[in-house]
Amino acid sequence: MKIAVLGAGAVGSSFAAALARAGHDVTLIARGARLVALQGRKGIALAKGETVPVTVAGELDGTTPWDVVLVTVLGHQVAPVLPALAASSARRIVFMFNTFEPLAGLRKAVGAERFGFAFPSILATIDASGVLDGTIQDRGLLTTVTDDAIAELFATAKIRTAVEPDMESWLRAHVAAVVPFMLTVAAAYRQGGGIDRAEAARYADAMKAGFTLVEALGNRLIPAPVAVMSRLPRALMTSLLWTSSRLPRLRALGAAGDREPRALLDAMLAASPSDVPALARVRAAVPPPSSGGS
Repeated sequence: MKIAVLGAGAVGSSFAAALARAGHDVTLIARGARLVALQGRKGIALAKGETVPVTVAGELDGTTPWDVVLVTVLGHQVAPVLPALAASSARRIVFMFNTFEPLAGLRKAVGAERFGFAFPSILATIDASGVLDGTIQDRGLLTTVTDDAIAELFATAKIRTAVEPDMESWLRAHVAAVVPFMLTVAAAYRQGGGIDRAEAARYADAMKAGFTLVEALGNRLIPAPVAVMSRLPRALMTSLLWTSSRLPRLRALGAAGDREPRALLDAMLAASPSDVPALARVRAAVPPPSSGGS
């Protein structure tokens, strides 16, 4: 299949590499220093020393009849590219990012017949030299997709998936769970060490509040592990976040900064029918970009 991957961060690069190795014709769309690095290597450099050849471009060619375009930019970066996606000749457009927004807007923008969503289950980073290190998970929480066609595509690259038609509930519950974790590792990365118990408790309160908000908006807490997490005692949730901040591999994920959790918190607060003090407190504490966020 002819596939374009719009966004060359850890997620986009990982899926582009997996699909290219499976024999698909993959074009990875990048910008800035990442574009230059990919062009220099003529592909995606992996930590184990391999370079996976892919076509690299600075923008999406809207005239190409792509079988699939995977959109792996961050949620707050999608709006500027929606017009180009809508006008493109792509047969299928699959969005892949954290979002708390209703999915109706994306579906309407590209057409219901072309719309799809896939949430990647991945633990990966790109180092300062542009080398990708990480894996797409094949056990536990799998990459979750809206339909069988996406699952079949990913299966060709040995990417295991779970199909979830109620993706909006899944995404909102996931955001409620993951934003406090993202804030935890970002703070630990900034500080060069683990966060204290008081900060971990604030993030635990935010997680509890997020789960309550998801249900108040009429969404379900899915998948099952998220529902279990929502019922954890505050003290245990605090301990889990505190411990996470002390694990070097997880703390390294904080290099991505605060921009994504900041945008997700803003979306949660905007969607809430009433004030959510626990979420507002952690949002107020997120550093602005000029003072350490990104």
